[in-house]
Amino acid sequence: MSEETTGFDVVQVLKRLPHRYPLLLVDRVKELVVDERIHAIKAVSFNEDFFQGHFPGSPIMPGVLQIEALAQAAGVLAVESLGLAGSGKLVYFMAIENAKFRAPVTPGVLLDLKAEFVQKRARVCKFAGEASVEGKVTCEVSFTAMIADAPE
Repeated sequence: MSEETTGFDVVQVLKRLPHRYPLLLVDRVKELVVDERIHAIKAVSFNEDFFQGHFPGSPIMPGVLQIEALAQAAGVLAVESLGLAGSGKLVYFMAIENAKFRAPVTPGVLLDLKAEFVQKRARVCKFAGEASVEGKVTCEVSFTAMIADAPE
């Protein structure tokens, strides 16, 4: 039986990820089922630095940052599922596959980030991720991450 956790706020996210402003892209976790899946949220604000240059007059969140947000959500899932909190280990990208961008993400929306384990091992995990806004898919991707010691 999987353990379900709900209601992580950003303070709890910060305890699980090394990322900080301006690159922290997970604002809260709505649902986390250990060893299975996560549903997190990124509140996309017009004040994000990347909107100044992508694109002036027609702001769109870069697709690579949608993938990064999904990877951070998956990182929270891995930390919880593998018991990595406080271990000195980090979750690093290894590969991005089959990335597809379906719709633009604009300021003022809540970006739903859903990631699930496809394969889970002690040192390497594979994930499937999907980002969406109000039920409309904006990004789909498969990615692989490795668990390794944090640099000193």
